[in-house]
Amino acid sequence: MSGKVFLAVGLDAGASRTRCLVCVIENLRMRCLGYGECPSEGWVKSRIRDQNALTQSVLEALHEAEHRAQVSIESAVVGFGGLTVRGANSRSRIELGRPRAIEQRDVNRALDRASRVQLHEDRMVLQLFAQDFIVEDQAGHRDPRSMLAQRLEANAHLITGSVQEHNCLVAAINQAHVAVEETVFEPVAAHYAAIVPEDRHEGTALVDIGAHSTDLVVFYDECLQLASSLPICGDHFTRDVAVTFRIDFEEARLAKEQFGNAVAEYTAENSTVEVAWPGEKSAKELQRRVLNDILEARAKELFEFVRRELVRVGMKKSMVGGVVLTGGGARLSGMCDIAEGVLGCQARNGLAAGIKDWPEEIDDPAWTTAAGLAMYSARLKVQGELERQSVGLLARILR
Repeated sequence: MSGKVFLAVGLDAGASRTRCLVCVIENLRMRCLGYGECPSEGWVKSRIRDQNALTQSVLEALHEAEHRAQVSIESAVVGFGGLTVRGANSRSRIELGRPRAIEQRDVNRALDRASRVQLHEDRMVLQLFAQDFIVEDQAGHRDPRSMLAQRLEANAHLITGSVQEHNCLVAAINQAHVAVEETVFEPVAAHYAAIVPEDRHEGTALVDIGAHSTDLVVFYDECLQLASSLPICGDHFTRDVAVTFRIDFEEARLAKEQFGNAVAEYTAENSTVEVAWPGEKSAKELQRRVLNDILEARAKELFEFVRRELVRVGMKKSMVGGVVLTGGGARLSGMCDIAEGVLGCQARNGLAAGIKDWPEEIDDPAWTTAAGLAMYSARLKVQGELERQSVGLLARILR
């Protein structure tokens, strides 16, 4: 295993930007080889409306990543998110027949039964996360293996999504001649990349603020407690600016990214900024205090939705690890300050950690999801190789 080299590729086909990250696994360590990024096409309100346009965006990002990494990409772990994603708790119970030691196959059977819930039409289970196990009516066991019992119950959290949207995404990736190793809920991947293992025991929430949707996951003691999508996204911030100042959407986005701040308190009343869109003869003058007032109001509304979700699962006072912000929307100045004020806990931007030779130019919360997806790909490759080695060893023993 130590002498083999594997590629680990994460593909984040977002509604605004498509990002591809290529890493190599060497001696169980990840090293960045290259990356590619381009504007996304084919999305409308977090749903795929033009599959061919999305494929072209994926191809462009792949070609750029392949050129930088000097490799050919054949497969990738792909991110999935948007307003169709929901989370729900599930519980199952199995009988072991007689008192005996619980085995791994019993745990697998209990979790498999927990995933077999009745779903509405066009719904599928995207991911399943074990929370804890109940052994002989005694709750709170994280690993019930080797315990003596007659019955075993499993509590799990299911992440479900739209079958149609999932199939469209996978088909678009396949059209770009790339096999999909697995689809992962985007904020789960970002959480995996931005929060180191020793900090995952504390209560943490990750808010992935995208252009068309904001996705939320909440973990406590390494168990997923909540997965949901929120109705406020990055485009709402931009649209508010466009409507208020009567400018087009791209000009509003430029003003938000270059001059915006989610905290308006320290902006002078008479401060103005000029926005010049390429191709226009004259720049437009905007009042910066008004701009920031707009952004602050929308940011507070966003984190109010987050607060309600935390209250709903009883986690409002358990956020010892704080809130981590990722996605393009996290780059807006002052977002962490607003999050701390509304949620009453520490907040920070989530940056990828644990990948060697990480380029400085993508040390950005917008790239955290792609990093987490590449990490998932690496884990799949390493686990697959270990399983092949164990089977090969067994075959040699029995030969």
